[in-house]
Amino acid sequence: MKFELKTENENYSKSLHNIFKTISILAIVIVFCNVSLKLAIISRNYQIEYSCRLLTVEKSTSNFKKLSKISKLKSKQKIWELCRGVVK
Repeated sequence: MKFELKTENENYSKSLHNIFKTISILAIVIVFCNVSLKLAIISRNYQIEYSCRLLTVEKSTSNFKKLSKISKLKSKQKIWELCRGVVK
């Protein structure tokens, strides 16, 4: 007849493994969210710079509308001030 004793070390190691796995997954999600936010900011800045360069070459209403949507500025004067700062 065999007699076995189960120790609680197994339970602790399993729970520790689950906690570590959960923390790792959360860390990965946070890193990916941070990267996506940074890429969105870079993309928006690139779009503003590109649209400002287009506006300096061709002063059309469509370029003003694009910049107005991207930068959320409504007046043409503020858009021109933004573009002067970006194109320099």
